[in-house]
Amino acid sequence: MTTKYTEDHEWITVDGGIATVGITTHAQDALGDVVFVDLPEVGKSFAQKDVAGVVESVKAAADVYMPVSGEITEVNEDLRNDPSLANSDPLGAGWFFKVKLSDASQVDALLDATAYESFTKNA
Repeated sequence: MTTKYTEDHEWITVDGGIATVGITTHAQDALGDVVFVDLPEVGKSFAQKDVAGVVESVKAAADVYMPVSGEITEVNEDLRNDPSLANSDPLGAGWFFKVKLSDASQVDALLDATAYESFTKNA
């Protein structure tokens, strides 16, 4: 499984036709302690770059954007119940939602780890 990144600081891993999405460590560091997440409804479809959720911290609130087009198949109820998972394990247990891809080619256009690291250093 390869992880890709967006310029809006989401990460995505694809397994079969299902992608798992969360916020990057860079986003988490910028936000500080996450205190609330608003996750999308299962069954709802989004286009790439649509706002799919919101993450709120003690410092700020930020939109969570869809890295790819598709339908939400699952949300992380553990994260809803314990938003601090986005702080302690943003790339693991702190995932936000899973989406069934409607256009797998969109994943190819996202940043790889090297490009994302370069992007964050120059931002």
